[in-house]
Amino acid sequence: MKLSLLANAGLLGLAAALLGREPPGHEYLRLPWYSRSPCPGLNVMANHGWLPRSGRDIDLASLQHAVVGAFNYAPHAFDGAFQAAIDFNLSTTGNPSTIHLADLAKHDAIEFDGSLSRNDYALGDNLHFDPAIWHTVAQYLGLYRTGPSKADKYVTVETAARARAQRVRDAMRANPHFNASTNEMFGSPGTTALYLTTLWDDKADAAPKAWIRAFFEEERIPYREGYKAPQTQRGNDTINAMFARVTAVPVSVKSRAVRLPLH
Repeated sequence: MKLSLLANAGLLGLAAALLGREPPGHEYLRLPWYSRSPCPGLNVMANHGWLPRSGRDIDLASLQHAVVGAFNYAPHAFDGAFQAAIDFNLSTTGNPSTIHLADLAKHDAIEFDGSLSRNDYALGDNLHFDPAIWHTVAQYLGLYRTGPSKADKYVTVETAARARAQRVRDAMRANPHFNASTNEMFGSPGTTALYLTTLWDDKADAAPKAWIRAFFEEERIPYREGYKAPQTQRGNDTINAMFARVTAVPVSVKSRAVRLPLH
């Protein structure tokens, strides 16, 4: 029964995306008093009601349902990430098997320095979207450059990898307490691989700029821009393959005496 419900959720999301509209019951709604995380992907799913819209008391089954319905990921693709949040004792719900999305803001547990869209913990607010930081990253990604060519419409792996490295370089320069932890070294390219996998257009072998902007700037699934969930479920193998592509791009990040092995 559980797998049947997950499959039906995936079909509902896919069918609505094919029509270019939001699935019934999953219309975009973003309210400031809802609990939200430093992770745009989780917030996107809550803003569309795939996760509880409140962002509170989320259990593993809720996450499994959400990733299928929203993006047609395999239901167990993020079980490990959820378990990590539980193992790090991040939950403030009073129930050790559930989390509020805002619980994930605890520094250097799952959250880390050098976010693409949030400030570093030592510099202030590491939870909420930071327009200035994102504007700089968007410039690196070329999101505001439009035109008829493919390069004007899509972000490639190479562009995304270099933009991520530049953001880390900026963060290390601005933050004297930048934490070059193992979590950061793997999490930083990992988050780039994850958003690319989520928004990937297989035919173009790239991610549409309009989809990336909706995802980060509005924390919205870009149905209106033509987003279609993949017909074949994506899972850990897909994410790992994208991670390998991202980390294969030659980049280097140096600041003061700190060096991150990012390639």
